[in-house]
Amino acid sequence: MSRTGSSTHQPFTKQQQWLLRIVPGFAASLIRVLCATLHFQEVLAPGAHPADRDQSAGLYPFWHNCLLLAAYRYRNLGIHILISPSFDGELIARTVARLGFVPVRGSSSRGGAAGLLSISRALAAGHKCAITADGPRGPAFLSKPGAAAIATNAAQRRSASGSDPILVSAFYLHPHRAWRLRSWDGFLIPKPFSLVTVAWQTPLPATAPGLPQALQATLDAAKQAAIR
Repeated sequence: MSRTGSSTHQPFTKQQQWLLRIVPGFAASLIRVLCATLHFQEVLAPGAHPADRDQSAGLYPFWHNCLLLAAYRYRNLGIHILISPSFDGELIARTVARLGFVPVRGSSSRGGAAGLLSISRALAAGHKCAITADGPRGPAFLSKPGAAAIATNAAQRRSASGSDPILVSAFYLHPHRAWRLRSWDGFLIPKPFSLVTVAWQTPLPATAPGLPQALQATLDAAKQAAIR
């Protein structure tokens, strides 16, 4: 069963257990050291709500390939992030927990109902939440139904309590010099001292009609704004 936290209670091999003890701490330290050399610039659409300046609850979808940069840029904000319950997901969950995120275990696609429900509840309760819209397996840059489902479910919960509406803010981070891994998403590792453009789009109301299609469009726009 998926739950908030960095452990899934699923069995891992001895080799995997060893990696889980060693890799997250090393990876989090490496991210801090590498990304401390980077220079960030922002491109903000009208009315944009960047996560580090937004005081209200919001859902922040982004593309999986800029996960490393997002983990550094928006560290220590207590953002809840949906992460796959796989072994790779466990490595990521333990790493981002060290960077001040709150992992919510579950998939955004098949078999992910418990994870989607958990993060929807967190969003409705007033927490900032994030999701890799095309994760955990792609196809790259194709928004899956999970992000829209989270926003819609949370909005219904919030409206029942009379709380403020929930906004969905897409963003993207583009390193101008980077190593691109041969993974399904072309995962980006910025080169030291690179310039990184961070693009945030105008928020979408979680109750907007045609939200899945609107999410795809705003995610595409965020990427295009960052790489120009």
